[in-house]
Amino acid sequence: MPQSLRLTYLFDPLCGWCYGAAPVIGALAEDADVHLDLLPTGLFSGAGARPMDDGFAAYAWANDQRIARLTGQVFSDLYRRDVLANRTQMFDSGPATLALTAARDSGLACEVAALKAIQIARYVDGGDITNLAVLADALHRIGLEDAARRVAAPDAALIAMTQSRAATGSAMLRSVHANGVPTLVLENPDGSRSLVPSAALYANPETLVTRLKAA
Repeated sequence: MPQSLRLTYLFDPLCGWCYGAAPVIGALAEDADVHLDLLPTGLFSGAGARPMDDGFAAYAWANDQRIARLTGQVFSDLYRRDVLANRTQMFDSGPATLALTAARDSGLACEVAALKAIQIARYVDGGDITNLAVLADALHRIGLEDAARRVAAPDAALIAMTQSRAATGSAMLRSVHANGVPTLVLENPDGSRSLVPSAALYANPETLVTRLKAA
């Protein structure tokens, strides 16, 4: 029986390219021969958070259109109007990372579903995913009631775990000398790590899984 692939997905929930990679990540999560770990890096939280100004909004939208053409993922007019044009909303992935950490206790499938729900809330529905109430509602809609309750009123343990995960993800990002997110890391049988070529995250999911298994 072939050895399972062990992969770590380094990402940020506010990263448009990570949203573009969602179909591939979903396929990997569902593959019985793949052991996948999701690890947020906190790239756009804390010191990496920033206000949404006109220049950054234009830069983001231009990238979003490239991602849409490449992957078919939807970046709606609601998102452009209510998120990118909103000058009171911070570009801060801290709250969304907290929501994903709350979902993690229910298992990988729930965390993957939570990430998808959060990305849709932002890029399709134009929701403010820096708002804990919006995040709690997104989790509630996919049946993650316990996670939704924790996000609505975060306790010290959830906050500490969120910070710890982001620190671990940031450290791994540096250790593998990646240029940013999304980054998919393959753990080799000898314990070393290899980066999966970033272009593979936007290709056919089944093709990627087949190639990784054959490598």
